[in-house]
Amino acid sequence: MKVITKALLGAGALALSAGVASAEGVSACLITKTDTNPFFVKMKEGAEAKAAELGVTLKSYAGKIDGDHESQVAAIEACVADGAKGILITASDTKAIVDSVKAARDAGVLVIALDTPLDPIDAADATFATDNFQAGLLIGQWARATLGDAAANAKIAMLDLAISQPSVDVLRDQGFLTGFGIDTKDPNKWGDEDDPRIVGNEVTAGNEEGGLKAMEALLAKDPDINVVYTINEPSAAGAYEALKAAGKEGVLIVSVDGGCPGVKDVKDGVIGATSQQYPLLMAALGVEAIARFAADGTKPAPTEGKTFFDTGVALVTDKPVEGVESIDTAKGMELCWG
Repeated sequence: MKVITKALLGAGALALSAGVASAEGVSACLITKTDTNPFFVKMKEGAEAKAAELGVTLKSYAGKIDGDHESQVAAIEACVADGAKGILITASDTKAIVDSVKAARDAGVLVIALDTPLDPIDAADATFATDNFQAGLLIGQWARATLGDAAANAKIAMLDLAISQPSVDVLRDQGFLTGFGIDTKDPNKWGDEDDPRIVGNEVTAGNEEGGLKAMEALLAKDPDINVVYTINEPSAAGAYEALKAAGKEGVLIVSVDGGCPGVKDVKDGVIGATSQQYPLLMAALGVEAIARFAADGTKPAPTEGKTFFDTGVALVTDKPVEGVESIDTAKGMELCWG
């Protein structure tokens, strides 16, 4: 429970919010990857609630699909033109958007990355995010311990996010492989590993249809896959449908998100374990940071020892293993979103 306490009641979070009073007249923008993924829906709710509380005028934008950085660039330009004091953004392409972020910062706008660090991370003024490598590490460690000796001969399907490999995609993938005990070669990209246990990598666009198609492609390559890593829970749901159609419902699936549908899938045995994030907290703290910046120019500081402000992560499973801290689905449902 230490990670939950840190995420929701931690001294860092309280320090960020301390002293933030009314911010009437301050405008801010939230730019998400899409407006349909439950994770970003909840992020928007958190931002809107905190903005209403503080009197911040908030405008929200989103890409048409995950990967649509052109719409995000247009949104950044619109926010700067509107005189926004701060921008909160979950970047679809963590490299392609950097020049636009620099232009906004040069114009005096505070830019905070939410969930997905930019590449490089200091392209934004600050990042509020899950430790995505830790999220992947937890499910990798859990999967390895669950399989026991059989982990040495596992056949693993890697269901990633996008060919562009945004930072969140790389961090979760590489964290999982590290937790599972696989050499990741270059830790800054996925897909270069040569461990024979990896059947292959396919991208999902982070949605159920993408997860289904990616799983079908990898099953065609090797029908004996027995471990499936997924970038998020919608893609995990799609992977499960493909496995079910192939008569392989006993395959071990792990994921990241912690949304209420995903936690229910853990409870129902669809997903073995998932790493839970806290998007509402990310967004609320982001709005508070913009209000503080508008008041006195203060920029948020990262968590001690890290390059970003860590909003916490917890492994959710009803099949705990020794040496890997976790919470059960009952607690996961108390803390879930979506």
